[in-house]
Amino acid sequence: MSTKISTAAYAIIADDHRMVAEGLQRLITPKFARVQIAESGSELLQLVQEEAPNLIIADLAMPDTSGLDVLRHLRRAGLPIPYIMLTMHGEPMIAASVMEAGANAYVLKSAAGDELLRAVDDVMQGRIYISPSVGARSLRTRAQLLNRITPKQQHILSMVGGGLRSKQIAAELGLSVRTVEAHKYSIMQVLGVHSTMEMVKCAEEQGLLCRHLELAER
Repeated sequence: MSTKISTAAYAIIADDHRMVAEGLQRLITPKFARVQIAESGSELLQLVQEEAPNLIIADLAMPDTSGLDVLRHLRRAGLPIPYIMLTMHGEPMIAASVMEAGANAYVLKSAAGDELLRAVDDVMQGRIYISPSVGARSLRTRAQLLNRITPKQQHILSMVGGGLRSKQIAAELGLSVRTVEAHKYSIMQVLGVHSTMEMVKCAEEQGLLCRHLELAER
């Protein structure tokens, strides 16, 4: 169920189409105390400099500075602001580049609405979200799945199944949070799912999680 995030939370929506931005603003306003709009990448960066938000929802393609360039700038600056990329592009390779750059969610504009609200809830709870139509794949057999998941990814999957968040996993394995998120995205692509919760559920259903826990204990 979609819930209000925080009575003090502040979000920024960045989209150069004002009507789209205002529609998104109305959609998520019940969850936040304040929701501001930026109509370009440079305006988004200016707003962030004035006051860091609790969430950013940005269009991938914007005038002067793209949503991806803004994301990279924020991550280089060490700002882990939850970031949802909203785009018309459903190509898995573009989604992979965005997630590897440090995004917390990748949502298609064609599926915005309830799906965006779900992404907001997931991201604000420390999970990642990817539109199911992005690189959706049918599930394979357990053996095929294991062959497509690297030992490091198996270990990460076991830690996620144990309830650890990306920041905790990164600290324990000596990796960056971005690298952990990239591994999680790769696992989700293999499993044909689009969120952390679905990844764990699918791994349990396919008998993968027990195997990964065994590997982690060795």
